[in-house]
Amino acid sequence: MSETSTSAITATGTALRERVRLTFDLDVDICVVGAGLAGLTVALEAARLGASVAVLEGRHVGWNASGANLGTVIPGYSLSLSELIERVGFEDARELWALSKEGVEFIRATATEELMPGIGFSEGALEVSNVDAGDQLISRLQMLAEDFDTEVEGWQIERVRNELRTNRYFHGVYYPRAFQIDGRKYVHGLAALAKRAGARIFEDTPVVSIDSSGIRKRIVTPSARMRASHIVLAGNVHLGAPLKRLSDTLLPVWRYAAVTAPLGERLRHTVSFKGSVADADGIDHFRVVDGDRLIWARPETTWEARPQGFAGSIQRRIATIFPELGRVEIAEVLGGVVGQTVHGMPQIGQLRKGLWVASGFGRQGLNTSAMAGQLIARSILWGDERWRLFSPFELVWAGGMTGRVAGYVVGLWGRGSSAAAGALARHRERARAQERLREARLAEANRQAAMRPLPSGRLPRMNRPAPSQAAEPADQVADHESEGA
Repeated sequence: MSETSTSAITATGTALRERVRLTFDLDVDICVVGAGLAGLTVALEAARLGASVAVLEGRHVGWNASGANLGTVIPGYSLSLSELIERVGFEDARELWALSKEGVEFIRATATEELMPGIGFSEGALEVSNVDAGDQLISRLQMLAEDFDTEVEGWQIERVRNELRTNRYFHGVYYPRAFQIDGRKYVHGLAALAKRAGARIFEDTPVVSIDSSGIRKRIVTPSARMRASHIVLAGNVHLGAPLKRLSDTLLPVWRYAAVTAPLGERLRHTVSFKGSVADADGIDHFRVVDGDRLIWARPETTWEARPQGFAGSIQRRIATIFPELGRVEIAEVLGGVVGQTVHGMPQIGQLRKGLWVASGFGRQGLNTSAMAGQLIARSILWGDERWRLFSPFELVWAGGMTGRVAGYVVGLWGRGSSAAAGALARHRERARAQERLREARLAEANRQAAMRPLPSGRLPRMNRPAPSQAAEPADQVADHESEGA
């Protein structure tokens, strides 16, 4: 993926060999199922607060989407802000937004150079529109800045296109406090920090069954048993047979991203912006890595496929957005599946006494998983009840195979609508430009006509006296003047 990522994988390989399967019975305060972003954040926070913690992972740390993301850390949820307000009201929406900002700041504090060397930190994120929506931009900026205390800037079309040399994007919302990190490096850094704080991480240890009744819960794995006062389910769509009813509340959504070969000066000339870029319709999401490469995510799909099979579609999309780049070489394609809830908000909270869930983060996985890990650990150990803000977003069956088909069709329809709206916006922009050009040409023609010298001895037609208004003889004029006197 990149020099940074490659070093992360190499370092991770060493770390993975140090971890072992659970082969002996164990009693802990908290058992976390799943060693992704959410589960490792719970483990780190709980261990720092003094709890004994064990993490059970059926494969290895960060094997799925947690280790294959673009690394953009920005406040918010998959559910839009206007829909969030409509669902829970203005005040609760403000509190939920503030929690998402806490998730951002947790990652900022955790992914420092001191704690995670080579994390690849870069500042700023830009959300661009595919249509000319200046009025909506102003309204959104006012809401974010004044009502939700978020630092944002509105970028006019000229500034967006100065940073991104394409006519596909119009206005933009810039988040100066958002940032990017190496996603692979971060998830393995979390595991290392959690282990250093005292948490125990067991890989290749799938959960066979869970008995959540009683004060001490029981967890069975292929080679050992565990008892814990609290179980945190952070396995997303991979919870499997032991908790199929819970995993069925998530729509599996795959997203694939490609990393280009080095593009040199042509990329630096085409993309000046150093942060991440995402369009408001959820189609394009990309950023520059290693100075002269692009990492570019394609739209989501509800079906799993071979990652390399998407290299061509991502190549074509890059060429469509940035024609100057032409056909770029793809060096690597990576991907993973996340769980998307029906209502678009993450599942965070207590299902029954001592049984917790942290999943369904959708495309906003970094900040929301960090927030969820903090909330659950602090609720278990400090009695923090803010997780109840997510109570309105109950568990809803995602529709099984029918839901996946519907999700796929809706995705196609949304992308088609976005493409049509974008094409219409660009057509209108070209029409306005042509009209301005015609007006400029007409004005120039009139100016040139006014400056053109007339033939000798002729007066301009507009200054000639009309025949009925021919000048009177001089003596008649004198008689009139004498009569007036």
